[in-house]
Amino acid sequence: MTTTDCYSKLALHLDNLPGGFPSSESGVELRILKRLFTPEEAELATHLTLIPETSRVVARRAKITSKEAARRLEDMSRKGLIFRLAPKGKPPEYMAAQFVIGIWEYHVNDLDPGLIRDMEEYAATLFNHEAWKKAPQLRTIPVQRSITPQLEVMSYEKAEELVWNKKEAVVAPCICRRERRIMGEGCKKPEESCLVFGMGADYYLHNGFGRAIDRQEVLDILKRADKAGLVLQPGNSKKIVNICCCCGCCCGILRNIKLHPRPADLVSSAFSAEADAESCNGCGLCVKRCQMDALRLEGEKVVLDTSRCIGCGLCVSTCPAKSLKLVRKPEPQPEIPSNVIESAIRLGRTRGKLKTADMIKMQLKSKIDRLLAIR
Repeated sequence: MTTTDCYSKLALHLDNLPGGFPSSESGVELRILKRLFTPEEAELATHLTLIPETSRVVARRAKITSKEAARRLEDMSRKGLIFRLAPKGKPPEYMAAQFVIGIWEYHVNDLDPGLIRDMEEYAATLFNHEAWKKAPQLRTIPVQRSITPQLEVMSYEKAEELVWNKKEAVVAPCICRRERRIMGEGCKKPEESCLVFGMGADYYLHNGFGRAIDRQEVLDILKRADKAGLVLQPGNSKKIVNICCCCGCCCGILRNIKLHPRPADLVSSAFSAEADAESCNGCGLCVKRCQMDALRLEGEKVVLDTSRCIGCGLCVSTCPAKSLKLVRKPEPQPEIPSNVIESAIRLGRTRGKLKTADMIKMQLKSKIDRLLAIR
């Protein structure tokens, strides 16, 4: 297999995962893979599935020794090319990582201008508005201070409740704000603001992508996000493994959504702002806080474009005149998947890349491979 072939094979492998890795006219996606993977790493990565497996199982599939597989898989995990789980008292298990959200975010500590420029070129191809609308990887929830006692809010729509029972937590730098700053752009909002929990926290900590924090610091970071005007975006499931604190000027997702004429149609959010122009004092603070340009002043009175509102609550939490409030959208909202696995399956089905039969086949194949590797 030639060098080009191994990267093309990896690109197809990544595109068959729920998050996708579509081809572009310029072939920039192959340039990105060549920057991140050696040819040997690209070849081995194609033997990983969404089912966590030991190095012995992967070795058999890749036709290499178990010792070689263990060494190479651990090295690839350290480089943020694949995902690693470490069950207590058991050998590590490895699985394929999606490109976004996944491999790209795992390279927060080794960005360079060339890689960033390639990613900027690829972003338009990678981010598909229609696919995101049907099965977004993130959802938007309100900042705590925007939630009033009168507002009906589910537990999975409250950041504080989402994180309350998380035993392990890590905070990592926001790759979006870091890449913008490397390129001399972006904002001065806090860079260390990405929250990761559970198995994701273990992976981040093991690889040095972030630092361990306790529950109180998690809550402090959420409060700081509100103060800084950052949108809270957990993963699109009721049980989460991450919360991103995002700004409209740096975040790759929000920047793309902002380009759409109706951002509200693309996000998974149960809420929208409601404005009372009569009580507005014309301070303009809400206009500065809005990350989607949904608010403007006309004659020193606030005007809200609900088609651009994503229900983050940033305008509500600091309105001195109390002229803004959050309301639940009247139309039925898409059901939130229970966990990250259900979310991935929904995304894969939407893209026509992952069907129930395929998942069953993959799980059966994994079990057979495990049994054969033990013998």
